[in-house]
Amino acid sequence: MRNSEIKGTGRALKMGNGLRNKILSLLPFELTGSQKTSLDEIYEDMGSPDRMLRLLQGDVGSGKTVVAMLAMAAAVEAGTQAALMAPTEVLARQHFHEFSEMAEKAGFSVALLTGREKGKSREALLHKLKMGELDMLVGTHALFQDDVEFADLGIAIIDEQHRFGVQQRMKLQGKGKDADTDVLVMTATPIPRTLLLTNYGDMETSQLTDKPAGRKPITTRVLPVDRIDELLHGLRRALASGTQVYWVCPLVEESEKLDLAAADQRHAWLHGHFGDKVGLVHGRMKGEEKDAIMKSFSDGELGILVATTVIEVGVNVPNATIMVIEHAERFGLSQLHQLRGRVGRGDKQSSCILLYQGPLSKTGQSRLTVIRDSEDGFRIAEEDLRLRGGGELLGTKQSGIPEFSIARLPEHNEILAAARDDAQLILSRDPTLTSQRGKALKTLLYLFERDAAAKLLRSG
Repeated sequence: MRNSEIKGTGRALKMGNGLRNKILSLLPFELTGSQKTSLDEIYEDMGSPDRMLRLLQGDVGSGKTVVAMLAMAAAVEAGTQAALMAPTEVLARQHFHEFSEMAEKAGFSVALLTGREKGKSREALLHKLKMGELDMLVGTHALFQDDVEFADLGIAIIDEQHRFGVQQRMKLQGKGKDADTDVLVMTATPIPRTLLLTNYGDMETSQLTDKPAGRKPITTRVLPVDRIDELLHGLRRALASGTQVYWVCPLVEESEKLDLAAADQRHAWLHGHFGDKVGLVHGRMKGEEKDAIMKSFSDGELGILVATTVIEVGVNVPNATIMVIEHAERFGLSQLHQLRGRVGRGDKQSSCILLYQGPLSKTGQSRLTVIRDSEDGFRIAEEDLRLRGGGELLGTKQSGIPEFSIARLPEHNEILAAARDDAQLILSRDPTLTSQRGKALKTLLYLFERDAAAKLLRSG
């Protein structure tokens, strides 16, 4: 399938640079070299008549949000609107807070839309959006609801894209006038599905490779849960020195079916040792309650925050330098990488402790070894591909080995790469597929339901 088929016909946005220059002048730092390179690639795509479908990969703290803001500003300068969708309300509010601080000074309008916005205030926001009176919209899954209408959506940015399903991403990009919305997906760890698409050359890739100044590597240790008392003594020393700690559990409350640590039980246990310095946050809490706990931790009033994966993204507390992940063998590689990224966000040495319940399966052991030995998002994604497969390229399943008749991933990567090169050669010589072989390929594409497949591939 041709790259242009997958991307779809777009429109060339005529971008100025006044708003972008204002934002750059307000930043308290200089862009890194890879940020500048990535932005040049994104601007070139946005100015092209082909629809942009690009992956921006960068480890946590590498500056993806700034790149997103400047890409959205470029779309606004071209007379269109921009949207950024985040998987959690915590992350969406963090993005909105950062954008709002810049909006008044730089001269653009931004609003937040989550499930919490209701009634007349929501109606007023949606009216402004539909009338084109709003430049940027930041939000959660609420962005692709049926009553959310844009006057002219120029770019849709999907943050932490592994947390969204294919159909959800399609709904957001479908908010554009003629399905010509540019799409930028961002992730610290590409899911195997996206990794496969980039390997096939169907999605352009930009990488943020530079480490922010002053950041130190995170020390990762693997520890059996029966040494938890030893860990407790270490935390006592760390808290006495003024540092803060995340403690992540896989469940909210104890389960009769699963022998896993529950956040509320672990909170009670830690509260018995450290008192009111221990807080608890999980997805079942009301938004206001969750906000209050997060603020207390951010302000330093709490020393330990017990949580579920609600803190996987969108939490930035530089003074928190220890991450404990209980039953780490039950988490996916992407989650482990993201959770570890909540620490190491300042200039202090940080550490991540992976607590596991033995005996470990071969897959569990491999998963923990990869996380312990690497902070490279692409290497982690490649290992994830090897362990659980990449999903369906021509479908919506995002894990498991794709059902090729002959090839098997990732063992046959080299053969598939050769097949891709052969397909590109055929299309360069016979772009309309009118030769004898071209007609045979058309039949093959028909059998693979090319039209439906193109829609799915366009979603990234």
